[in-house]
Amino acid sequence: MSFDDGAEALVLGCRPGAEKLAATTWIEWLLTGDEAVRRQAQPNLARGSWQLGRWSWHGTALLQWVPPRAWFSVNAFYDVSGDHRLTQWYVNFQRPMHRTALGFDTFDLVLDLVIAPDLARWDWKDEGEYDHGRRLGVVSEADHRAVEKAREEAVAMIEGRVGPFATEARWRDWHSEPDWPTPALPDDVLALVSIE
Repeated sequence: MSFDDGAEALVLGCRPGAEKLAATTWIEWLLTGDEAVRRQAQPNLARGSWQLGRWSWHGTALLQWVPPRAWFSVNAFYDVSGDHRLTQWYVNFQRPMHRTALGFDTFDLVLDLVIAPDLARWDWKDEGEYDHGRRLGVVSEADHRAVEKAREEAVAMIEGRVGPFATEARWRDWHSEPDWPTPALPDDVLALVSIE
């Protein structure tokens, strides 16, 4: 669901049941927890032997802030039970999001920054996988230079309490409404997409 599509950022929401497309290796890893499947994802990408599959979001509600042409998105995750509290912030490093006839598309570059709800601390996640992706060519040198700049931008946003991290942005208070429609993909979605 798109909540704002302004000059500062595109703001998207997601809650359990919303459909998306993702790499089938990632989906299999989520379903099985098999780390060998997860480790196979990047070699598959490097060889071009991967496919998209349908996935239904579950477990949390999500609010995503994506600045134009940015190499990252800021994601706020909420517990959908009880008080709908903010459980964590997450900066996902990715190629700039672009519009398609079906919605929005991007390419995850593996590296992430996990941030406490109160912004008191943050930890880098998947740096080893990111380095492996660079060695395999999944993350190009141009991607890497853009991600290095984006890392600095993201940390500056946290430290400066700007964008969705600003107190006045009121992201901590957001919650999805139960009567909002659950986004669904067209039945023939896999025939409509092409992998670049």
